[in-house]
Amino acid sequence: MPNSLPTPAVGRLHVITDFRLQQRFDHAALAERAIAGGADTIQFRQKHGVVRNQLIAAQRVQEVCADAEVPLIVNDRLDVALGVGARGLHVGQEDIPVAVARRVLGPEPVLGASASTIAQAQAAEADGATYIGFGPIYPTQSKANAGATQGLKRLRACCSAVDCPVIAIGGITRHRVHDVIAAGAHGVAVLSAVATAENPRRAARMFHLALEEATSATQ
Repeated sequence: MPNSLPTPAVGRLHVITDFRLQQRFDHAALAERAIAGGADTIQFRQKHGVVRNQLIAAQRVQEVCADAEVPLIVNDRLDVALGVGARGLHVGQEDIPVAVARRVLGPEPVLGASASTIAQAQAAEADGATYIGFGPIYPTQSKANAGATQGLKRLRACCSAVDCPVIAIGGITRHRVHDVIAAGAHGVAVLSAVATAENPRRAARMFHLALEEATSATQ
C-alpha cells in the first residue's frame, strides 16, 4: 500500500560522495564538482570514522549544497542528517527501519530506502519512503556485499510495483542510463563513475546529458 505522505521532489541524478575509493577530493569538493556538472541531489556516505568527524564533513557538504540549492541526503546516519539539517536520509536494509526514520523525521524530509526485491520496495513505500534505491542493477565494485545483480527485468518489475520514484543504482554508466530509464527508473545514483573519474565535473555532466536524452526519449 503506498503511503499517503506528501511527496517531495526527487532528483534524477544522485551523486554519492566518497573518500574511500579515492582521496583526491574530500566530500565537499566532490559535491561541488558534481553539482557543477549537473547533479541535482548529493548523497553523503561515510561508513567509517567517529560521528564528530562525520558531522564536520557532512556540514561542509551541506554548505555546498545550500549555496547551490541542491538537496543533501545523508546515507545511513539519522543523527548526522538531523545534526547538519540535511534535506533527507537514505537507509539500507540493515539501517534504522524506514517506519522509525519517518516518525523521527516527520512527513516533509526526503526518505530514501534501498531495496533489492519487490517485497522490500513495497514495504519501504508503505512505511513512508519517498523513493526506492533499487539495485545493484549491474555488477559493482563500489560497495562491499552489494548483493546479487538485479538486472533490467527486475528493475522494470520494481518500477511497476511501487508508486514512488525508483532510483537505479549499481554499475550505472552513462551508456546504461537510457536502458534503466526505459525500464521505468526515475533516475540514477552513481558513486565511482563520478568520484573516481579523472574529471568528476565532466563525468557528472555526461550523466546529466544522458538523463536528459533518455527522459526525452521515453516521454
